[in-house]
Amino acid sequence: MVCRGEASILKKKNMAKTSHRLSVSAPGRICLFGEHQDYLGLPVIALAISKRMTVQGRVRDDFKILIDLPDIRNREEFNILEVFPYHKERDYFRSSVHVLQKAGFTFSHGFECAVRGDIPINAGTSSSSALVVAWIYFLAQMSDQQKVLTPEETAKLAHQSEVLEFNEPGGMMDHYSSACGRLIYLENFPSIKIQKLSNSLGFFVLGYSGDPKDTTGLIGRVKKRAETLLHDMKKSNPDILLQDINRNELPPWKKRLSKDQMDLLNGILETRDITKEALALLQSKHFSRGDFGKLLTRHHEILRDVIGVSTTKLDTMLKTALDAGALGGKLNGSGGGGCMFAYTPENPEKVKDAIQKMGFDAWIIHDDSGIQISQ
Repeated sequence: MVCRGEASILKKKNMAKTSHRLSVSAPGRICLFGEHQDYLGLPVIALAISKRMTVQGRVRDDFKILIDLPDIRNREEFNILEVFPYHKERDYFRSSVHVLQKAGFTFSHGFECAVRGDIPINAGTSSSSALVVAWIYFLAQMSDQQKVLTPEETAKLAHQSEVLEFNEPGGMMDHYSSACGRLIYLENFPSIKIQKLSNSLGFFVLGYSGDPKDTTGLIGRVKKRAETLLHDMKKSNPDILLQDINRNELPPWKKRLSKDQMDLLNGILETRDITKEALALLQSKHFSRGDFGKLLTRHHEILRDVIGVSTTKLDTMLKTALDAGALGGKLNGSGGGGCMFAYTPENPEKVKDAIQKMGFDAWIIHDDSGIQISQ
């Protein structure tokens, strides 16, 4: 798959394991197109960004795992032989060890680590997924097997550790984007397919509303609406798939679905088609930054008006960015708070300053590589 090239580079950089010390970092991400789509089996386009999470640590001579979390003034400690059952919701440090153990990895020693990062936390930029990706990759190399995982292997194990182990509703976009890096197009139906896109899009401005997100709760509610919709549609046509529905064929469904369901169906399908249009644009020899920006803004309008996951602060930041010269933008992540981003290939400083003058935090970001290691 497309990430294999980076995997071979990582292997060359990472000779077996020198000195039993290792530092692994993974990027956050923005979802350019396909918000609230991947868990429905629909495609997404995501960009790994220049904000990262780093796990740096060394082997201990006992079975303890000591994790220092200075960014949130916290610390975790547990025995690597006693990771299950979990002690709290989203117990990702333990779940990652448990998932690797189930996959055949063994640990004859513990670790002491420090976790640091500059990804906004609980803000829709995948800080937790970047952490789990980096932690999984760190653990695999520091295990008795000393295995160098490919980005795809890392993403699958990270998704299992963060989502499947806790029966949460999220998709796989965050983990593949963080592990593979740069700009990717991801399909997960009928099977995983990743396409790395070569476009250099330039700069974006990331704006933070200051409102924390209830990511799993919001995704769960939107997903339930979509699943109920699809269940009701299958009563009339058991073989129907969101991947195949033509929007020109929707009028007969007005008699079978409620207005809310029809609006949601239109929103899902329009988002699907915008994502396909964006892919074609990114693959075109005549890429237009202006058209790309317009697609981003149209996507935001669907998330705001149909899916109902934007907020006044996110809308205000986006309008401020557009007035300052951004070519487009949208909320980032599941919505309900967190971050937005604006596409600013020519004037990022002006847009950042405009958002900051409104009282919000803002950063200039660009694409970044996936998993990085140092020893």
